[in-house]
Parts: sequence; structure tokens; C-alpha cells
Amino acid sequence: MKKVIYVICTLLLLSGLVSGCWLTPSPAPPASVPEGEGVLTLYGTDPHTLDPAVSGEALSHEYIMQIFSGLIRLDDNLEPVGDIAEGWDLSEDGMTYTFYLRKGVKFQDGREVKAEDFKYSWERACNPATGSRTAHAYLGDIVGVAAVLAGQATEISGLRVINDYTLEVTIDAPKSYFLAKMSYPTSFVVDRNNMASGGEWWRNPNGTGPFKLAEWQEQTRLVLERNELYYGEMAQLEAVVYQFYAGVTMNLYETGEIDVGGVSIYYIDRVTDERGPFLADLRVYPELSFYYLNFNTTKPPFDDENIRRAFCHAVNKEKLASLVFRGMVQPASGILPPGMPGYNEGLAGLEYDIELARELIASSKYGDVSNLPPITVTDSGQGGFISSDLEAILYEWRENLGVEVAVRQLEPERFLYHLDEELDEMYFSGWIADYPHPQDFLDILFRSGAENNYGGYSNPEVDALLDRANVERDSEASLALYQQAEQILVSEAACLPLWFGQNYLLIKPYVSGYELNPLGLPRLNKVTVGEH
Repeated sequence: MKKVIYVICTLLLLSGLVSGCWLTPSPAPPASVPEGEGVLTLYGTDPHTLDPAVSGEALSHEYIMQIFSGLIRLDDNLEPVGDIAEGWDLSEDGMTYTFYLRKGVKFQDGREVKAEDFKYSWERACNPATGSRTAHAYLGDIVGVAAVLAGQATEISGLRVINDYTLEVTIDAPKSYFLAKMSYPTSFVVDRNNMASGGEWWRNPNGTGPFKLAEWQEQTRLVLERNELYYGEMAQLEAVVYQFYAGVTMNLYETGEIDVGGVSIYYIDRVTDERGPFLADLRVYPELSFYYLNFNTTKPPFDDENIRRAFCHAVNKEKLASLVFRGMVQPASGILPPGMPGYNEGLAGLEYDIELARELIASSKYGDVSNLPPITVTDSGQGGFISSDLEAILYEWRENLGVEVAVRQLEPERFLYHLDEELDEMYFSGWIADYPHPQDFLDILFRSGAENNYGGYSNPEVDALLDRANVERDSEASLALYQQAEQILVSEAACLPLWFGQNYLLIKPYVSGYELNPLGLPRLNKVTVGEH
């Protein structure tokens, strides 16, 4: 989404459980909840934040994408198109964008959005006091951002307000993915007057998106209402009601308490039964996502490439996908998911091979598993529950290598936003594309020193390939360079790729227009709810 993924909700959804950050209940009295036609009811969990500059995971983005907006959005084909920007020019050297804002775009309180509001929003996102862990990854191509992030400047030198409706943005090199990056929440516009309320201002956000926050009772529900001042395609829904922690999703769907529900592995046989009532409601949406175990290459034993490769060869991913996930995911040999430009069907992965795994440990600097230091995997969770997929992987390492791996769980919010402070020898995570470009996976996750490269992997050859690929204007040549970089990452076991995801949803027949794009997000202003 950083779109750090959000492995937590997806994993627990597949295993039939619920994830989320347990927050203190709001003291506000219950309000009446809209019902009937024009109201979409969904299952949900509390967002960690509604601040676009800070959010770095899919759960919060689900709400932020409805409440806020930016210069650019991705269309149904995931191509960058104008949003608040009605158009733009690009200089011949590919480094200066001139964005032309729509006139009459308003915040939800009626104040018009101006170019200065974007300058303020981006400089706020980069201000160290904001605490954004996404600003460098998504705004860092703009000249002057690094100085603001470092506290050496308060203004981004690569931003220039030409007039109320014209914003000039200069980046450090021609990069084909820059416009797509502008669709990420870090670049969304926020209201400086809203910020003046201080503290958790985002509990009463003044956004520009198709919906506005009407109610948020923690652990109970969140209600979005149609923004009547929205400049784009006006939502036909009057409201969207998210029911929090209301029970088992499948039960809620069956009893009509929600209109759309995710399908867990425990119910996949039931919903695919041709004689049952649910098959006609089932939709499967491909997702540009990648789930993996990442090694901390800065600590023993995974500072040794042979040990990393051994742990990769000791996991049977085909068996994991078929038995644990009931075929609901696709085993991953590499990092780039199917459907992503640059996906390499011929990539040579580290396939299941127990004997080779043992030989690699013998040829490592440790020589034998008895010489390995204690190994712990950092995971997200609460209450000591270990997901069935992680249990299966730990079992294979125990049986195939004779290695015991411990699990240390972090509260979901701490895992998502403070993993760098908590990392053990490896961690369990994943990534959903923010935009359909290999840079969003390979560069953001594995470049030396990258903000999201928690495992500390570093290879100058990979960095050089990524540098060339990022600025190569010939698309085929650029993708070939990314594929070379991916092959090195896989061969050196920078991580253990596990599976590529997809979304299984049940959607009531009276709901039209509800679809998930390959980023896992719906456009709720396209949804209608009929008589039922």
C-alpha cells in the first residue's frame, strides 16, 4: 500500500480470524446507523491512522483512499490519470512536471484547494516531526526532499507554486514511475487548518475524497457519508457502514448483516459447492501481492548466504499452497507477482531440495546446525496465536534441517510501524503493489539502505542494476534490467518468497460495481446498492 503489507489481515482472513489494533473504545454515545438502499455495509477493523502522510499499510488505506485524494490516481487499468490535477506537462529532459489543478475543487468544509495546499502537505509529510515512514519512499524523487527529511531545510526546493492552480515539481532523474507514485496517500492534500486542531486531527478529517467520515466508534463501527462537494464521479451510495469485530464474516454475510464478505480457507469448500447458495456470489480478484519471510542479513546466521539459501530450499511451497491454503494462493519462486510488468516466468527459484539444503549448511561458515545461534522470527499477532502457514514452515525447518525457530509476536501496530526497532533474525511479512511497476517491489524493498529494507540486504551489483532500470526510458530494456536484479536477489536468498495472493469475496446480488483492483482496493463511489 511504504505500502507495507499488510500481511496480518490477509493471513488471518485466510485462516478465518480477525486482525486489527485494539484501541480504547470511544466514549461517544451510539448513533443511528443508516440502512437499506443506498447504504453499503461491510466488515472492517479500526484503522491505525487516517493521516495520509503517516499511513503505511492497507488497512488504514482502505479508509484514507475514500476520504482524501491527490493530484493523480490510478484508473481501472492502473494507469496514472489526473485527479485533482486536470493535466500536466513534462519537460524534454523528463525531470520537471508542471501540474494544472482543477478549479473549484473543495475540501469538505468548502474551502477551495490551491497549489499552495499541496506544497504545504508534502513539506509537512517530509517534516521529521510528522514521523512519516513513507515520505522518503514516495516523495524522495523530488529535489530537496532529502534535505527536509534530514532537518536541514523546511521547504522542498523542487516544488514551486506558479499560481493558485499551477504546481511545478522537479525530480532528480527521469523516472517512468513517478506519476504512479503520486497516487500513493503520502502525496495526498491535507488542510492546514485541520492540522491546527493538533493531536489526532485525523479523527475529524477535512479531506477531498468522495466520502467523508461521519462516525467512528472504536471497536464498534465506522461510517462514511457521501461528500456532496466531491469534484469527481459523485458516489451513488449515501453511506458506507463498516461493522467492527461483529462476529465471523461468513456468518454475518449469510444472515445479511454485511453486503460483502471475505472468504477464509475454512469456508472455501462451502462457497465453491455447486449445489450450495454461495457460488453465484463468489468473486475472485487477482492481487499484485507478494508474501515472504525476510532474513536479517546483518545478524548471524543469515549473514551467511549459504544459510539463507538452505532455509529457502527446505520449504515445500507447493505443499504449503495446496494443503494449508487450499489452493487459494499461488506458490512464489520470485518476488514480482504474475500480472506485474517484468514478471519472469523463466526465473530460476530456489526450489524444494532437502539434500541441497543440508549440503549448504555443511558448506557454510557454521558447518553444522548445532553451531547455529538461536533463531527467532518476528511476527505480527496477539494472544500467542501462530498462523497455520507459519506453523507449517517452522515444522519443515525442524524436520528437514533439525533447526528450532522461535516466534516473537508484536502487536500489529508496532509490527507495522516499528519493525526496524524490533527485528529478530527474520520476519514474516508481505507487500501489495502501490502501483504496477517492478520498482515498487525490488527497489523499495531490497535496495541498500532503503527505508523498507528491514533485513539490511545489500549488493552493489543489484543497486547498480536498479539505478539503470529506474531511469531507462526504453520499457523493454528497463524491464530486462529489473529481471536481472530480481534473479540475483532470489539466487542470493535476499528473502524466502512464499506465495502470491488473490482475494476471494462474496458479494450480494443487489450490490453492483463493487470490485477490487489488483492493489486490493475498491472504488466505492462506483458502487450501488439496490432493493433487498
